[in-house]
Amino acid sequence: MAQATLMYGRKYQKGLNRITATAMIGFHIGAIAALFFITKGALIAALILYFVAGMLGIGMSYHRLLTHRGYTTYKWVEYFLTICGTLALEGGPIFWVATHRIHHQKSDRDGDPHTPREGTFWAHMGWILTGEGLHHDASILSRYVPDLCRDRVHVWLSNWHWVSNIVLGLGLLAFGGIPYVLWGIFFRTTVGLHTTWLVNSATHIWGSRRFVTRDDSTNNWWVALVTFGEGWHNNHHAHPVSARHGLAWYELDLNYIGISTLRLLGLAWDLKVARLAQPISHDEHDRLVVPDEAIA
Repeated sequence: MAQATLMYGRKYQKGLNRITATAMIGFHIGAIAALFFITKGALIAALILYFVAGMLGIGMSYHRLLTHRGYTTYKWVEYFLTICGTLALEGGPIFWVATHRIHHQKSDRDGDPHTPREGTFWAHMGWILTGEGLHHDASILSRYVPDLCRDRVHVWLSNWHWVSNIVLGLGLLAFGGIPYVLWGIFFRTTVGLHTTWLVNSATHIWGSRRFVTRDDSTNNWWVALVTFGEGWHNNHHAHPVSARHGLAWYELDLNYIGISTLRLLGLAWDLKVARLAQPISHDEHDRLVVPDEAIA
């Protein structure tokens, strides 16, 4: 079995990742502390940053642009959206994209980084806290993300992804003091992490299945609501490269609305959009990820 695959999955992870666990504990403590420093300005700042990091950053950039190339945009727009993604504190673009491409390749099978079949807590956040899941050799990652590894800007953003939150935190401290930092960094980031993790856990357990896919993916409306449309996960697994996940009129997909807005502004083109009646395409799915023999 390929080395990259062996590094994923609960049974391959040994020991606690102390640095990650310490950071997670610290951010959760900061999020709780924010509840004792409520100001209108801090709440507004947190809400705006939640949209910037979660919608512009994770949904529109890390996921639908960098991972699946569901649309095309100018490089400066791509880099700007990627910087927004680093604010989510979910790792740099190279790690995030590689992990998600492996998830599609091995979804709910041996080697999936975060399948609920190995435990709900594991799928939600256990995979982040345990073992070496966040520390892969660059040569292994490059096999899953050769496009990003050839881009010096994405390599730099991956190595220094944590800097954006430090700069933002200092700016919030200077502008509004401790309440702005607690809400704009700690509370906003903690909530954003859990909503993203719900896509890994909840949308592989609860919800409805429109398409018969080779995994347990579901469409979950309440996860879609807090992730700007990422909860239409069964639609996504059926058509991975589609820039649109909410296929029915009632499936709100703010990430796709954002991408469509970029198109209207002349900043995005070549949108790949699945239709509700379109059958699942396994060829489309298989073109997404590197085949096993390429990483053996």
